[in-house]
Amino acid sequence: MITINRLLFKETSILPLVAFRIIFGSLMLIGSIRFLSYGWVEQLYIQPKFYFGFIKGIVPLSGNWMYVPFLLLLLGSLGILFGAWYRASAILSFISFTYIELLDKTNYLNHYYFVSLVLFLLIFLPANAYFSVDNYRNRLQSLTTVPVYTIGVLKFQLAVVYFFAGIAKINSDWLLHAQPLKIWLQAYRDLPFIGDYFATNWLAFAFSWFGCVYDLTIPFFLLSKKTRSYAYLFVIVFHIVTWLLFPIGVFPWVMIFSTLIFFPDSFHRRWLNQIQTLFRPLNICTETKTIKWFSKKVVFLCLIFYVTIQLALPLRCFFGNSSKLFWHEEGMRFSWRVMLLHKEGYATFYVKDARTNREIQVRNEDFLTENQVDQMSTQPDMIKQFADYLYRVYNDSVIHTNQEDFRITSPSIHAQVYVSLNGRPSQLFISKTHALQEKKYTFAPHKWLAPFNPAW
Repeated sequence: MITINRLLFKETSILPLVAFRIIFGSLMLIGSIRFLSYGWVEQLYIQPKFYFGFIKGIVPLSGNWMYVPFLLLLLGSLGILFGAWYRASAILSFISFTYIELLDKTNYLNHYYFVSLVLFLLIFLPANAYFSVDNYRNRLQSLTTVPVYTIGVLKFQLAVVYFFAGIAKINSDWLLHAQPLKIWLQAYRDLPFIGDYFATNWLAFAFSWFGCVYDLTIPFFLLSKKTRSYAYLFVIVFHIVTWLLFPIGVFPWVMIFSTLIFFPDSFHRRWLNQIQTLFRPLNICTETKTIKWFSKKVVFLCLIFYVTIQLALPLRCFFGNSSKLFWHEEGMRFSWRVMLLHKEGYATFYVKDARTNREIQVRNEDFLTENQVDQMSTQPDMIKQFADYLYRVYNDSVIHTNQEDFRITSPSIHAQVYVSLNGRPSQLFISKTHALQEKKYTFAPHKWLAPFNPAW
């Protein structure tokens, strides 16, 4: 009990938590405006005819109604930023953002998952207890201290992202072959003056090994008072370089600014003081709210549950066939395996009438966007989803050809898929012999996937 009190419930300054609220709310606001202004709502969530949803029943709103969750997210981001109707704003942001994320696997990114987790945590953290509109609006006393777990859980979440990203890089493709960086860096070989360096093997290997060591060690250096400032310089340089070289959106900036929570209250006090007159609380309460033991029990159990889930999800692939993880991708999502794959695939689908043996070839572009085709062609669960969709489309349908029209009454969906992984020669991924509508996508190994040949 004494140890738990010391580790989780000891009082600490609220300033890092308040600073995190302002920073994260600002990033969410910028991201929402960016998404709306670039026309991505129309492109990604209105134009597609089919969506590779994560959960059955969670589907896009009709037409321009899809702008609603983005506008709600923008509104919630403002509420988080200013600490206005904070709890409702955090809940609104979490539901809106997570709903958008679950609509289509095509758009999945690790940093979207990270944002959902942080928004979920913010619902339960008293980040509006100081320096907020809620203080002014409700004339509440402001707290200057909070239990250490309220800040520690955010540090833990950031550390999980880094550390498991480093663990994932301990593989032969990344360390022994510098793949896929060797492929991606070739795109810059025509740059004046420095282009020749990007064509060299040693630079790809240097980036690969540095990235692995960086991810594995940076959380520990950020936790240490002696090394924190130097570590943060590496954070800035590392993420700016990745932002310049690779199309990974705002993720580098999210990590750069979110990592500031590792700094002590004295650091945050300096910049918060510059804007404090805008949100000066009416009263400052130096007393702390005591937490009853029953409440501490609940908090402790909830933290244990959350931490266990966050540690188990990235490790779930090791309970299956982890040696071919990059091939079958079972356990890839929600596990912080960032920028480890370069897969190119070509999938040809066929609809065969089991009754008459008539067969037609499907034009994927008739049903999917270009980005959806690219993502689907290398990921087994998306291939299975598309096959099921084609089964529904062609079941008891009339096919028009130049020669004749005929009806398909018993469709069988087949696909011939070839995939190249991290620069290897293209090899068979799924054979045309399988009737995909009959296959089940479960946690068990998929026997309908062709075996992986690791040879280069």
